Amino acid sequence: MISQVLVPMDDSEMAEHALEYALEAHPDAEITVLHVVGEPSPMMGKAVGLALEDDIEEAAEQHASKVLGRARSVAESYDATVDTTVAWGSPARVILDRVEDFDTVVIGSHGGSLVDRLFVGDVAERIFHRSPVPVTVVR
Repeated sequence: MISQVLVPMDDSEMAEHALEYALEAHPDAEITVLHVVGEPSPMMGKAVGLALEDDIEEAAEQHASKVLGRARSVAESYDATVDTTVAWGSPARVILDRVEDFDTVVIGSHGGSLVDRLFVGDVAERIFHRSPVPVTVVR
């Protein structure tokens, strides 16, 4: 029985579909939405801006508030609640570091900008191939 579900979310439509799927497929599970604020690189303007902030954690929380607010709103529409958390770093690495605490991962098939997909790599594919727990990729 699946009791703990991790749903990594960015601000993409696919991530929202993944959360909806998780809420429908696992209505009795505790669902945790994780938003990872990327680490600085020349290709990631938002992350570079965050790296220049005095309080990186507070800046990351503010950056994530829209995504996590939307996640809570989606959960409310299913008469459910979700736990939300923010992390800093490489999205695939952060997600893979946390998956063993969950029974399964539900992730959108793609997300972020075209630049993110070209230069950072496909996070969903990395999770799918490296996760020690089952992964559902939602389109």
